Amino acid sequence: MKTFFNVEDLGDLKVALSEAQEVKANRYAYQELGENKTLLMIFFNNSLRTRLSTQKAATNLGMNVIVLDVNAGAWKLETERGVIMDGDKSEHLLEAIPVMASYCDIIAVRSFAGLTDREQDYSEAIVNQFVKHSGKPVVAMETATVHPLQAFADLITISEHPIKGKRRPKVVLTWAPHCRALPQAVPNSFAQWMNVADVDFVITHPKGYELDPKFAGNAVVEYDQKKALEGADFVYAKNWSCPGVANRADYGKIISDDRSWTIDAEHMSWTNDAYFMHCLPVRRGLIVTDDVIESNRSLVIPEAANREISAEVVLKRVLESL
Repeated sequence: MKTFFNVEDLGDLKVALSEAQEVKANRYAYQELGENKTLLMIFFNNSLRTRLSTQKAATNLGMNVIVLDVNAGAWKLETERGVIMDGDKSEHLLEAIPVMASYCDIIAVRSFAGLTDREQDYSEAIVNQFVKHSGKPVVAMETATVHPLQAFADLITISEHPIKGKRRPKVVLTWAPHCRALPQAVPNSFAQWMNVADVDFVITHPKGYELDPKFAGNAVVEYDQKKALEGADFVYAKNWSCPGVANRADYGKIISDDRSWTIDAEHMSWTNDAYFMHCLPVRRGLIVTDDVIESNRSLVIPEAANREISAEVVLKRVLESL
């Protein structure tokens, strides 16, 4: 595996889930793979779970790890071609990438959407430059449009909580309100992965928040949140800004602040005693109420813990391909 961005990069999900359980049972069983190998983790944006879990996974595999915060520990980088660099950006990404690549064996990149130019964000210009110019395997630690390590961890978590009497659990991705405009990367990847997984998948959100069809796929879209949540076994709450599918002018905007979409005890009462899920960090009182996220049906901590496992499986497979 030379790149990891989407669910198809991982291949058969049943095999991947089985591998995840093997890794979880013995996280240090494959240290010989990473001996004398270096992972370079590049952050264009802040991180907590992604930084810690990916670094821990690499360490489990015996790797050396270099962490670079572009906005705090490097020259400001220009990412556009054809510009006159007479501003505050001292180095171009096209020179920086091959230099960084010379110091490592695998590159992991985290870069958010700008949420102003849909075409620019969905072209994935930054991470694609790393793929094109580094000559090294590239792992997405979140990009403008996807967060595959999170989605893989979510799937691992769901697989660890089978629903009695059901072969295919009902999984609902529900939009929830937020005070800031957020990217679509997490819901995009969650939808993409659930469409491939052995689950009944429903997406619910106010009109205007339709995900890009290449991620929403064949998911059932239900605009009535109560109807969507009925019989749900897993409720994944997440805010995202307008993806601009119907109206490009609305891309990245908050077009609804309907607090009735906040997940509380009443919402969960419509479900099949569902588990609550969220990628974290979460704004309590906006996305979810205290009683729901603190309940014994909340999986937010196991999800976060499984970020180490998803990252280790991915890095293990990349190392095996070197």
